[in-house]
Amino acid sequence: MPLSQSEAPPPAPPAARPRVLIVGTADTKSDELLYLAGRVALAGGIARTLDVGVLGTAPFAPDIPNHEVAAAADTTLAALAALGDENAAMAAMAAGAAAIVRREHAAGRLDGVLALGGTMGTDLSLEVCAALPLGVPKVVVSTVSFSHLLPPERIAPDLTMIGWPGGLYGLNALCRATLSQAAGAVVGACLAVEPPSGRRPLVAISSLGKSCLSYMTVLKPALEARGYEVAVFHCTGMGGRSMEALAADGRLAAVLDLCLQELGNALAGSVVTAGDDRLTAAGRAGVPQIVAPGATDMIDLPSWKPLPAAYAERAYHAHNRLIGSVGASAEERRRVAREIGTRLAAATGPTAFVLPLRGIQQWDRPGEPMHDPAGLAAFVEAARDAVHAPVEHIELDAHINDPAFCDAVLAVFDRWVAAGRVAPGRRED
Repeated sequence: MPLSQSEAPPPAPPAARPRVLIVGTADTKSDELLYLAGRVALAGGIARTLDVGVLGTAPFAPDIPNHEVAAAADTTLAALAALGDENAAMAAMAAGAAAIVRREHAAGRLDGVLALGGTMGTDLSLEVCAALPLGVPKVVVSTVSFSHLLPPERIAPDLTMIGWPGGLYGLNALCRATLSQAAGAVVGACLAVEPPSGRRPLVAISSLGKSCLSYMTVLKPALEARGYEVAVFHCTGMGGRSMEALAADGRLAAVLDLCLQELGNALAGSVVTAGDDRLTAAGRAGVPQIVAPGATDMIDLPSWKPLPAAYAERAYHAHNRLIGSVGASAEERRRVAREIGTRLAAATGPTAFVLPLRGIQQWDRPGEPMHDPAGLAAFVEAARDAVHAPVEHIELDAHINDPAFCDAVLAVFDRWVAAGRVAPGRRED
């Protein structure tokens, strides 16, 4: 059983002057790095620079030079240059930089990180930020901020990104406006942040908005009354990704992964995805997980784009001006059921699959636009074939938004707590 957050030491208070590590290639971005250092100092922070360049020589003395970064990756600058492959070289520097920021944070010498770059620098920055725990401010200035080039599994749960207009080569008025905001953002975040306390074990619940899935309105207060901290993750891509990252990092006492729409989206090729490894992190880490197929009968699409011709004849629900959903076909539902079974079979911790037989999201009830009894029956049949012991398979003659569903989930959770499989809650005085 993973350690509960209640066993973690309380977070240290922020430094009077936050210590910010600025990451970039000092041979090509020296003006930008020095400007950022000056703005961090002006905002009240203490700036240090970490050079991740490989080939060039920095025109100033970085606080952590590039040869130390290479050494942290068990290599040398000469060896990386000899590769003749900038991608391989920067991947090694990313590993070294990540090791250094972990070391600096563990030693209490780092309160936040500020990184910048184009695609190469952003690639490295994502790895650096992912090396730090949630609650440590992480700001990345990038020419590809918010781009679909960034795979969700690479993005730290609490990453802040700022677009970098006109930032490809050298300083200009646009760059200064953006970089100064980034410097203020990271210093302000360091001063204001309240890291997770860890006083109570943390339970994650995956869901959509309560107009679609409403079980969290019952489960959250019920778990809080039992002495748990509860976080509900919005499963529209980054929500599931954040939950997966926290599970992999050992931050969760249990996962109620009751909405798997991101998994169905990934299998259907939708951009609304949490990555190809959704529904794997908790299992690998041995985190107790109660799983249900909430909203797996829908495939999400950007509602601001024309509906693809392949979906023209399907039921469609426009949730808002950002996102809409089409109904999944019977075969797509069977594929999701099979994949759920495969991923749950690899889990190393307690795992239960709760299958509500009367529906898995609000809009599939009779009279609603996604009502499809044949499609639901196809999913149920496939799930029965796919989910096997030691995974507990629990079927309910209920809808996922019915009280009986919450009762069943809490019954499993309470049984696991009583058996010592989930860390007990801690009620605050």
